[in-house]
Amino acid sequence: MIRKLIRRVLELPAGVVGKRRVKPRVIPLSQHGVRRDRLSQAALKVTSRLQEAGFTAYVVGGAVRDLLLGVNPKDFDVATSATPEQVHHLFRRSRIIGRRFKIVHVMVGPETIEVTTFRGGSIDDTNETGRIMADNSYGSQEEDAHRRDFTVNALFYDPSDESIIDYHHGVKDLQARKLVMIGQPARRYQEDPVRMLRAVRLAAKLNFEIDENTRKPIRAHAHLLKKEPPARLFDEMLKLLMSGQAYSCLCKLREEGLSRGVFPLLDAVLDERGDDQFLQLGLQSTDERIREDKPVSVGFLLATLLWRQVSQQWTARLKSGERPVQALFDAIAEVESLQDNEFAIPRRFSATMREIWVQQPRFENRSGQRPFRFLEQPRFRAAFDFLSLRAQAGEVPASLVQWWDDFQHADHDERLELVANAREEGSANGAPAKKRKRRRPSQRRRESGEQGVES
Repeated sequence: MIRKLIRRVLELPAGVVGKRRVKPRVIPLSQHGVRRDRLSQAALKVTSRLQEAGFTAYVVGGAVRDLLLGVNPKDFDVATSATPEQVHHLFRRSRIIGRRFKIVHVMVGPETIEVTTFRGGSIDDTNETGRIMADNSYGSQEEDAHRRDFTVNALFYDPSDESIIDYHHGVKDLQARKLVMIGQPARRYQEDPVRMLRAVRLAAKLNFEIDENTRKPIRAHAHLLKKEPPARLFDEMLKLLMSGQAYSCLCKLREEGLSRGVFPLLDAVLDERGDDQFLQLGLQSTDERIREDKPVSVGFLLATLLWRQVSQQWTARLKSGERPVQALFDAIAEVESLQDNEFAIPRRFSATMREIWVQQPRFENRSGQRPFRFLEQPRFRAAFDFLSLRAQAGEVPASLVQWWDDFQHADHDERLELVANAREEGSANGAPAKKRKRRRPSQRRRESGEQGVES
């Protein structure tokens, strides 16, 4: 009891009380069943070379967690006793990155392994709220385990003997499907407010329950996220949306009080009612692509999230008498202005998002050569996929999507027939025939002369 009290007051690592160290639990292969052949060749090569050079090295963090859950990790991280400079010296294809805490990216073939030196228990620099500003202290494996965020992320896997080292009962929490913060949650959130977003993302992604002590301080500390750099928040938002459980993550954000004011881009999406169908369709499409290891367009995802705002502005402007295309451009400008005031979207994504939106009215025009020219546009496929989502949500007729799908896969003669049928269909529905623009006599004479030269 006394040792627990000392650890709680001084916030020492769980395995350290004064000079006395408590040995972690070492779990052999026979108990956890994770063999080294489930690791990537790059992770095995990096850990082996570090160990052969006399350093300790382990696969650590989310990769170990996923392996225990029976999931193939997307990437592998390595923790070692070697300093960044020593790691960089061992691997020719490597580079040191980071300011707050230096890490090394080791490139092995097409794969990149992130290698970090064991972090120390001390924090070099914090601001008035407790936020870590500098973090370049190195330490032991025990201290590194204490510095990690959640118990299920503080597991070390040793490929040499296929054992798992567990300092914080992470395996037990993993089996209970529970997310538990290491140390005092309130202070850990002050050190790095983004940990609150990670808690929400992991809980939704893994279908874990957030431990009550870990969850309770989140709402009271949500305001700290507003002081984080917009670029960092944008990266975290993308991780939430591309976690494979995007809609669950958004619902969890709202449930834990982290949506309002933190992500202006998501505020309207999360607060409006009756728009869940379109949002779910878009996010489900993204989730399916992630599960199938297909590429995901961030611009398309953002276009899906903000379309409701654009659509509402567009409809309001049409009712006021604006022309359709101009009304859409004005609606887009209004929505982008609202976002840029608090949360600027990087231009490389906003350009794609805008192109998808502005091409939507073009699907209505299926006469003459316009469908042929539209098909050649670089963003046609993304715009068509977006149109398909709108049809599923009941915004546009399914027949329009079917026509464009047929048009894409038809040969030239079949496309001409589709255009003719669309024109007849428009006439049957009472669409007024477009008057041919009358040419001036001088223009007719000039064209006649040009044709005569060609003949």
